[in-house]
Amino acid sequence: MGSSIDAPNSPQCLSFAIRDESLNRFLRSVSTKEPSFSDLPYTPSRLQTASLPSSPHHPFAAGDHSPTTSHRCVSSVLKKDGQILSIAVSNGLVYTGSETNVVRVWKLPEFTEYGQLKTRAAMAVALEVSNDKVYAAYADGKIRVWRRSCDGVPRHVRLATIPRAGINVRGYISGKDKKMKHMGAITSMAINITDDILYSASLDRTVKVWRISNHKCIETIQAHTEPVNAIVVADDGVLYTGSDDATVRVWRRNFCSGDQPHSLTVTLPAKNSPVKTLSLTGDGAVLYGGCTDGYIHYWHKGWFSGQLQYGGALQGHNHAVMCLANESNFVVSGSADSTCRLWNREQDGQHKCLAVLQGHRGPVRCVTVFPDRSGRDDGEDGCTICTGSLDGILKVWHVNPKGNAGRCSPQHGCDYKED
Repeated sequence: MGSSIDAPNSPQCLSFAIRDESLNRFLRSVSTKEPSFSDLPYTPSRLQTASLPSSPHHPFAAGDHSPTTSHRCVSSVLKKDGQILSIAVSNGLVYTGSETNVVRVWKLPEFTEYGQLKTRAAMAVALEVSNDKVYAAYADGKIRVWRRSCDGVPRHVRLATIPRAGINVRGYISGKDKKMKHMGAITSMAINITDDILYSASLDRTVKVWRISNHKCIETIQAHTEPVNAIVVADDGVLYTGSDDATVRVWRRNFCSGDQPHSLTVTLPAKNSPVKTLSLTGDGAVLYGGCTDGYIHYWHKGWFSGQLQYGGALQGHNHAVMCLANESNFVVSGSADSTCRLWNREQDGQHKCLAVLQGHRGPVRCVTVFPDRSGRDDGEDGCTICTGSLDGILKVWHVNPKGNAGRCSPQHGCDYKED
């Protein structure tokens, strides 16, 4: 199933270039099956891909619907951090990682800078926040951990580096020591609090399983034959991995299986397009996979079997889907075409594009969404969306489900603050 992590021609630290070759360092892996995005302009034409058959029950959802929401860009910030690579939100705070060694902390709802997490390492490529801990994965293959305390003013105290320093390389090679870091850059993380587990995926084609309580590696999963770009974990412990091999794999953990408790249960094909990002609904009923062909494929659990079934694909982006997030019935996608799209999952399982968020001048690398119930008395809850782009700009959008639609453009409420 898996291949050796030192196989030849494995990409390690490739990047989308959007401004200057000197910035060409790291993003998610560039597929060997698709053209590189390095030479693409900011708003490229659609990649030529084979047409995909529409299911009679789940046709492709086009993104050309008239917007049924009002949306506006309420904040746009440009720091001297280079590309924005990761974003996470928790308890009224937003964390953003970039090319520098600084993870910035922002306070909601005013979205003012509230603090910084600094390390010697640069390029925080993935962020996760769980309870009182913040996890930041860096391009050096290591994860830094902070504890957050709230004594009036939130404070962050550095706890650990995973894996810890002083690992015996000879012991790792002989198989006696599993605590060695990934052999390639980390691309994604996921947390299963119930089982005290942190997962990390990497360009080295593996997923490592870390015990949160002691920061030790308890398993290495040979997950795919190509780089692993995304992982998500459901509340029931089921793990999903997406890869450049154009598949999503589903793993279950068996506590009685010794050294390899995670076993592969099913492989979901993504229509021959590398999977760059995954998102799972809160109830675990729908799994979304964003691909380099611009489609967002989704699978839903069957009513009786409980098994994932292919539901269809959302069509609208002109280039690779680089990030996904969801909240309630909303799904947000960010793309290399420099736009974000807001989708609504309707009761019949179909999806409708509610809004196209325009204003970035480079690929949208990361996105998060959370409910916004302020100032609404009509029973319709809106949402707030934060987007980070390779243009170095961080944007905040407010979206209302109904009202006079207004597209956000640089001329309409998107003037940015530069520091």
